[in-house]
Amino acid sequence: MRCLAGVLLVSVAVCPGVTAAQDTAAAVVPAPQTVDSAAMRRPVSPMGAFWRSFLLPGWGQAKLNRKLTGGIFIAFEGLTLGMALKTNHQLGYLKRTGDAAVDAKKQELEDWLTLLVFNHLMSGLEAYVSAHLWDFPGDLSFQAVPGGGGITVSVPLPRQ
Repeated sequence: MRCLAGVLLVSVAVCPGVTAAQDTAAAVVPAPQTVDSAAMRRPVSPMGAFWRSFLLPGWGQAKLNRKLTGGIFIAFEGLTLGMALKTNHQLGYLKRTGDAAVDAKKQELEDWLTLLVFNHLMSGLEAYVSAHLWDFPGDLSFQAVPGGGGITVSVPLPRQ
């Protein structure tokens, strides 16, 4: 407890500008912004985004204008699908030659197929959550505190 009190005391002594009252007259107040209701409407419902991305990973993200996230899901889909096809081809070869490594290759194929299903589920869930958070502001603004003793962070919230 003494350590915590000591840290607070040192922080108050070092940064007096943070604890000083702020001058509200010098603060710049941004003008209220008018928001177009059509621009705030989400392009797809959360369940619609889920089913799109569940069927084809990245589709729901593309509909929500999340191109990077959708691209990552598409790339992982291509990787897992390609590796599953390659492993299936190798499994067929091992079966024809009567190699003893058939069981290990079957397990590898099951692993790739599991990752493929996992990618579909995660893509759908990510699109579902993104559709719910569609109107959440993504930008944070930083503003210096008068006296230069610290930084404030403001997160704008929509008015209801």
